Amino acid sequence: MDATAAAGKVTREHLQRDAYLYIRQSTLKQVINNTESTARQYALRGRAIALGWDHSQIIVIDTDQGQSGASTEGRDGFQRLVAEVGMGHAGIVLGLEVSRLARNNTDWHRLLEICALTGTLILDEDGLYDPGNFNDRLLLGLKGTMSEAELHLLKARLRGGSLSKARRGELVQPLPVGLIYDHADRVVLDPDTSVQQAIRHLLTTFAATGSAYACVKAFADAGLKFPRRIRTGPNKGELTWGILQHHRVLQILHNPRYAGAFFYGRRRERRGPGGKTTSHVLPREEWTVLITDAHPGYLTWAEFEANQTRLAELAAAHGTDRKASPPREGAALLQGVVSCGKCGRRMTVRYQHYRGTQKPIYLCQFEGIRNAAPICQTMVGDQIDAAVGELLLATLTPLTLEVALRVSDELAARADQADRLRAADVERARYRADLARRR
Repeated sequence: MDATAAAGKVTREHLQRDAYLYIRQSTLKQVINNTESTARQYALRGRAIALGWDHSQIIVIDTDQGQSGASTEGRDGFQRLVAEVGMGHAGIVLGLEVSRLARNNTDWHRLLEICALTGTLILDEDGLYDPGNFNDRLLLGLKGTMSEAELHLLKARLRGGSLSKARRGELVQPLPVGLIYDHADRVVLDPDTSVQQAIRHLLTTFAATGSAYACVKAFADAGLKFPRRIRTGPNKGELTWGILQHHRVLQILHNPRYAGAFFYGRRRERRGPGGKTTSHVLPREEWTVLITDAHPGYLTWAEFEANQTRLAELAAAHGTDRKASPPREGAALLQGVVSCGKCGRRMTVRYQHYRGTQKPIYLCQFEGIRNAAPICQTMVGDQIDAAVGELLLATLTPLTLEVALRVSDELAARADQADRLRAADVERARYRADLARRR
């Protein structure tokens, strides 16, 4: 597009408003390494000045550096840009290309609609566009569609390559503690004998006791620490030692890597409303890849399967940790709703038989299960249940009677009204019959 045609789209009204330059790179790695793209984006200020905007009118929005353009979630800069355009503050929006502004057609067309309503121009490296003009808007729409398709193709290529390596068992993935990659990218046992001993001791203890809590207690009683690899931050990859917790035991027992198996696709991620991503574990038959005996491990596949069976039996017997659970079997009145007065954790219920009666016992054992620490507090629940029951009856009975009386009065009034309507219908029928006989 030549300078004359571009200048013809810029009016005095546009020049009275500000010019907004939006700058974005998808990842921090691109921000650090691909500095040429950043320089090209900042250079668009010269295009705005050439079209008539003063240097002081150019507002740069570069707070979305390192953010993906697939969604507006987390992109405060883009949301600010849309708000400024919607309020009519922007005469022109500048971006190196459509993909810098958005790779999602929904977000892109929403911006085009707002620009058309407020008379805001859009400029990229190829030219100047007026979203209120049909031809320009058609071209911008095609660019947005191509940008979204490009993102899809990039993801498909990356996923295709990962799947191909995963099916051969060659995909490099983060390994749990106790396993490392050698110089040839083969999975081997950690050469640190203390790490191997800690993991073997955990697995041996579980094989002997069949309880994850017993493993936590065994380590706590012996004053033993358990290793962990730091996954993020400046100390990424370093080995640290800490207290063995219940959830760590379950993670190790459920991880097929310790049985020498390679797996891929155990979790499925879904993007919900607002761009929030959730994931859940799939049944084993739905995993994408599972290759047993793919590398050295700390136990055999048969031992791993036996551990899974034992864990499933324990889960069926005791249930899972419920934050807002419905009442289960048992006579305890406050099961699932009572909280500890010391730490605020939700308390669990046990039952004790005493002189032919069953008494509920409320326990706060969250830290006890997690770290094999002493139980926070325990209390007999029969007197507590009785006191709460009396309070509920004293509170609800008057209200219940009042509601029942109101319902009774309402039903009586509706019945009386129905009787009157039926009587009126009978009277009208008689009148019509008398009128017909007279005729």
